[in-house]
Amino acid sequence: MDYIRINPTDNVAVALSDLKAGSLVEGVTLKTDVPRGHKITLCPLAEGENVIKYGFPIGHVTRSVGAGEMIDHTCIKTNLEGLLDYSYRPSKVEIAPAKVLRTFKGFRRSDGQVGIRNQIWIIPTVGCVNGIASRIAERFRAEISGHSERSEESSVDAIVAFPHNYGCSQLGNDHENTRVLLSDMVHHPNAGGVLVISLGCENNQLDAFRDLVGPVDPARVRMYRTQDVEDEIEYGLQQLREIYAVCSKDRREDVPVSELRVGLKCGGSDGLSGITANPLLGVFSDWIVSQGGTTVLTEVPEMFGAETLLMNRCQDEETFEKTVRLINDFKSYFMKNDQPVYENPSPGNKAGGISTLEEKSLGCTQKCGKSIVRGVLSYGERLSVKGLNLLSAPGNDLVASTALAASGCQIVLFTTGRGTPFGTFVPTMKISTNTPLFERKGNWIDFNAGVLAQDEPMESVSARFIEFVLETAGGKQVRSEESGYREIAIFKSGVTL
Repeated sequence: MDYIRINPTDNVAVALSDLKAGSLVEGVTLKTDVPRGHKITLCPLAEGENVIKYGFPIGHVTRSVGAGEMIDHTCIKTNLEGLLDYSYRPSKVEIAPAKVLRTFKGFRRSDGQVGIRNQIWIIPTVGCVNGIASRIAERFRAEISGHSERSEESSVDAIVAFPHNYGCSQLGNDHENTRVLLSDMVHHPNAGGVLVISLGCENNQLDAFRDLVGPVDPARVRMYRTQDVEDEIEYGLQQLREIYAVCSKDRREDVPVSELRVGLKCGGSDGLSGITANPLLGVFSDWIVSQGGTTVLTEVPEMFGAETLLMNRCQDEETFEKTVRLINDFKSYFMKNDQPVYENPSPGNKAGGISTLEEKSLGCTQKCGKSIVRGVLSYGERLSVKGLNLLSAPGNDLVASTALAASGCQIVLFTTGRGTPFGTFVPTMKISTNTPLFERKGNWIDFNAGVLAQDEPMESVSARFIEFVLETAGGKQVRSEESGYREIAIFKSGVTL
């Protein structure tokens, strides 16, 4: 099949491959060539009439359009508005517990968490010491590689510094976001050990940060001020040697999938995102929930237009009200900065066939399947409830992925139709929406969901995907890890002094 009509009520079909003018789609002759991922009208639409995709309006046409024409961002406009009042109309699907409970090989931590990696992280409290953190990491990696026997016996799989621009000259929420997110990293189970490096005169003072972090294992977490020591590099290296001696003895053990916490993200989407990769993640999310595990959906601006579907899946009125605040607070953020609430999708999304934010949102939210929404997290808040959670963060790929990891997710599953190489501070697995991307950028993409558009059934694709994720959780590196791409980005919304 070269095209798909996703819902019987849709008045458009989507090209699954490049179609030529004169081709027949549902008995309608194409009047123009249509690239893969773009929409085709199945009937004439009058100016102002709604375009229906996924069974929902995704906007209205700004001019009359004949049957067999291509619909893109040049002739469709959003129906979305600003702040709205919402009513709770529960529509919940209870995911049945799995009959067969699965396990994976993970690192059980002393606080009860489970890591899927055993790494040592070097975290600057302020951007002023980024260079020191990076240099210490480079020196220590070289030191370890020079002792091959020591390295081969160790279970530590990476030693990484995470430079960032913040920690000083910030006010209010920005300052607190930086402190909280870095504190989240200190507690993350993928880190067997952490070295926190401070300057000494920054706003993010080390003593206050240490209080925020709270109790830690002093054998695994060390902190120091560079202004207080004579040789900050040698002092840091000695701290790392002692941390490494402890972490290198950690070993994987069988742990239940109920301990997995998985972040769901999409970026560089195309017209197939809501047809292949995102529905695949939805099936996987429901499977994780059936195993007693946890998934987290973020990108709040990309819930706009599909938010009522999520709200009505909330477990109760309290969770519903939290979701309403999640949506309207983000809309207010846009409006406070005099920016259009619905300025989306990006140029790459448009080129891939996504024309309005409603269209992107209806495809985006498919990543979380059908499960009941159990929790709603503010930015920087750590997970406390199992099952499907919603997290406050923007759509920006690295900022949102960092937020997912900071909430406690051990891995981020990232669907893309355009391709992207980045990785955040946890394994960031790329799932392509189409086969040509997988074949062209095999150094970026880990799994190909494009086969779903080539008639491979969801049952077999999802079964392969489950095994692939469990293998990754058990230690197999994703492409971004193989390339050494590990970064963080902290959300900033206010004044810099």
